[in-house]
Amino acid sequence: MRTRENLGARARWCVGLNTIRQEGASFFRRIAIIGVGLIGGSLGLSLKRTGFKGRVVGISRPETIAQALELGVIDEGTSYAELAEGLRDVELVFLCTPIKRIIELLPQVMAEVSAGTLVSDVGSTKRRLGEVAAACGRQDVHFIGGHPMAGSEKAGVMAADPFLFQNAIYILVPGEGVPEDLHAALREMLAQLGAKVLELSAETHDEVVAAISHLPQMIATSLVEMVGRMNEEGGGCFLPLAAGGFRDLTRIASSPFAPVWGDICATNADQIGHMIDRYVDLLKDVRQRLVDPGSLERDFAFANDIRSQIPKDAKGFIHALQEILVVAEDRPGVIAEIATKLADQELNINDIEVLKVREGEGGTIRLGFDSGEAAERSLEVLRGLGYQARRR
Repeated sequence: MRTRENLGARARWCVGLNTIRQEGASFFRRIAIIGVGLIGGSLGLSLKRTGFKGRVVGISRPETIAQALELGVIDEGTSYAELAEGLRDVELVFLCTPIKRIIELLPQVMAEVSAGTLVSDVGSTKRRLGEVAAACGRQDVHFIGGHPMAGSEKAGVMAADPFLFQNAIYILVPGEGVPEDLHAALREMLAQLGAKVLELSAETHDEVVAAISHLPQMIATSLVEMVGRMNEEGGGCFLPLAAGGFRDLTRIASSPFAPVWGDICATNADQIGHMIDRYVDLLKDVRQRLVDPGSLERDFAFANDIRSQIPKDAKGFIHALQEILVVAEDRPGVIAEIATKLADQELNINDIEVLKVREGEGGTIRLGFDSGEAAERSLEVLRGLGYQARRR
């Protein structure tokens, strides 16, 4: 295995996996997915897209199983009440429920599966889940914690996407004593799904996600709450002006608390609290230096430089799109015309929204693309057709 040395001793990128094992998913013949929602459903579709020849078993609510079978996400399915039946003869299990439910199900799963089975999860915190798995006491069943850093604003199996893991970082937290053939097969299978596999310890994982995901969520939620309260107290003059940067910065404040964020806070409270303390200390320092523009200029320069180093080719929890704005007249077929002309150039629109419309005159349409290159090419096409268009 080759590794990328520039991440330090606490992280290991898994690249060149085919030098260890070329079978990947074919190493497993029967895979169970517990919780066939967005992530679990996407795993099923991704496995089928990449040619998995075995059987995918879904374990979820009866109505979800029915939808998953109809969509071709799974080959067979059972309800949670028939968990033992669903786990019979499986070689790999993915627990894809919210964290609290994973904690409830993991002891039963570890008890029911056959010797030699590999169990993993997709929870966004890792220390508590590793502790629960270790406490089960099955030395002949192996656990590797997992966290795919990919998602969507939508939930449920109907939102499942066979390309969800393409170019997404998939973190693995290996347990003690996992046989190397199982370990390598899981890594290779995830790589075949298009993911970039990164291995971390549970402690490092929870510290990192507290800084890059959990703290931003708390900041966005608190900032929107603050402005919302001020809007109520100030006669409603704040929200009408809250566009542009405020809207972009607080996009994730639309995330629901239950079930994901409630479970995250319950299982990573110490690290989130530590990151909040660090951020509060930094804000206090900035506040003291507001009268010294020179020092703040250095802060802005440092932040600009650091932000430019954030990888642009990897998905986060919700993949950021490259957006353009198009001014179009209000007439039948204008959106179809735009989409058709871009499709003719093999340019795919990943998201579309009508932002402003003045009936009978025109409006602004927001188009989202998966890459900056696609956005730039789309600008050229649309401008060549006479549309006013610009990057957002």
